Amino acid sequence: MGSGGLAGEHGWRESEGSVTIKKEPIGIPSPTPRAAANCFPMTKNSSPDPASWPGHSPSRLNPKEREALREVAWRSIDFGLEEGRPLELTAESYPPPLQEEGATFVTLEVGGRLRGCIGTYLPRRPLVMDVAENAFSAAFRDHRFPPVSESERKELELHISLLAPLAALDVESEGDLLRALRPGVDGLLLEDPPHRSTFLPQVWDSLPDPLEFLAQLKLKAGLPRDHWSPNVRFYRYTVEEF
Repeated sequence: MGSGGLAGEHGWRESEGSVTIKKEPIGIPSPTPRAAANCFPMTKNSSPDPASWPGHSPSRLNPKEREALREVAWRSIDFGLEEGRPLELTAESYPPPLQEEGATFVTLEVGGRLRGCIGTYLPRRPLVMDVAENAFSAAFRDHRFPPVSESERKELELHISLLAPLAALDVESEGDLLRALRPGVDGLLLEDPPHRSTFLPQVWDSLPDPLEFLAQLKLKAGLPRDHWSPNVRFYRYTVEEF
């Protein structure tokens, strides 16, 4: 498999089960994928403690900072219900860690069932602003679902996943990739232009077998289960979920 970065100078959006790609010029040297990725319903064991992840540092956010992001996410959804657009805020009004650029996914559920999931893979804006935008998008822009209604608001459950940097996997075969994967820990991004898809680490709860995890990721990208090519690239990442 060849080396290199994510292809294209665009953002993109994909859906669970089938792929719909929306290219959005973002005017920066590196692409910043933005997607409605596979977000399976969260369980109590969905995300291992970050301190237990091999090679991963402990949580970058303290409890107050996490709670501030959750509050911003809820406010953005409420603002969207009232105004039809994301919450506007000033990053400088928040603690320094929330002003740093970050990549997040926001997942919404109702009664344990997925209700929306939108996020970014690469950091391109302050963390607090990324959460505000993704919370609004998960509620109102995930094409798999109708926009969240006022009557649903009280039933929503909200989860935020803060992504660690993507790490390219230097693998030459599917066997190499399966040996490199860390079930229950790794999120996985597949790219074989024009096909792309991802599974967050939480998907391991529903697909614990690495071979089936990879097969379903390929199908989600619109590729055959046994697909492999010289151009296919894989990137893994971990998340801090709260």
